Amino acid sequence: MTVFRDSSDLMRVNRLAADAPVDVDAELFALLDRCRTLYADTDAAFDITSTPLSRCWGFLARSGHLPTDEALADARDVVGLSQHVRVDDEARTIRFDRSGVELNLGSIGKGYAVQRMGALLRARGVRHALVSAAASSILAIGGRGEGWSIDLHSRQVTTGEPLARLFLKNGAVGTSGAGEQFFEIDGQRYGHLLDPRTGWPAASGLLSASVITRDAANADALATAFYVGGFDLAERYCASHPETLALLTPDDGSARPRLFGHYSGVRVEDL
Repeated sequence: MTVFRDSSDLMRVNRLAADAPVDVDAELFALLDRCRTLYADTDAAFDITSTPLSRCWGFLARSGHLPTDEALADARDVVGLSQHVRVDDEARTIRFDRSGVELNLGSIGKGYAVQRMGALLRARGVRHALVSAAASSILAIGGRGEGWSIDLHSRQVTTGEPLARLFLKNGAVGTSGAGEQFFEIDGQRYGHLLDPRTGWPAASGLLSASVITRDAANADALATAFYVGGFDLAERYCASHPETLALLTPDDGSARPRLFGHYSGVRVEDL
């Protein structure tokens, strides 16, 4: 499922799907189908076709820069899951409508790996465990007492103080923010999390977005989507999807997150 190994099934799709339908195995197809649902449910703020945008902004090579208008327009022409990716559910195939389209599961893959590891642990009888892929994707299995204690941080908060502290049982946390990759020009900060609908860095006014829900892959993807879509998207999504809690921290100097929705397995400590 990685784009960093030429032999992966996902890279085979990226190489061949512009020329003909490409068959994929059941596991990858199911994850791509989930991405289609998340794309629709987040008003296209979560989009696994956005890699051309990251490339033209220089973030893939970790050398961020302002793209030319022409380069940005060319990248936007091949971004859009519903516009450019054709899925045959019966044949289990993927087809692109033009050359240059590519899929990247970076915004959901880490959470998916964490969820799979959790399933393996549960299958072997583990009742209490904390599975973490860095701080951005965490799965809590069980949790004695109040649950697992998890601090949420932003790299943009230089004091080191957490934005919030969670006590979590049987749930997952995904966190997104633009603190890791960015560049500045004339005092303007450009972060690596791009809005696939505009082609520009997300302008949601957030330091970070965290999502608590049952599944780590969904939490990972929704954190990215809410960072892009901001408060309005988080509020709408959580209102229509039970057992989803979002903590969005505005970039207004307060470093106090706003909460949307509910998850029954978590308590958020007021810091």
